[in-house]
Amino acid sequence: MIITRKRVRGAKPTPEQIAMIEAAKKLPVVFDEDCPEMTEEQLRQFKPANPRADAARKTG
Repeated sequence: MIITRKRVRGAKPTPEQIAMIEAAKKLPVVFDEDCPEMTEEQLRQFKPANPRADAARKTG
């Protein structure tokens, strides 16, 4: 099932959303055959899918 959400610029997360995010932070990362753990070398070579958006997040 695919769930889509639209964000409204400037909207703040609800207390329920904040609680969900905090709970998710405590969950362990689970790697599998579709998403294996990357080596340090692979992580160094990783490139973002949208470098302009990545740069905007770092400066904004």
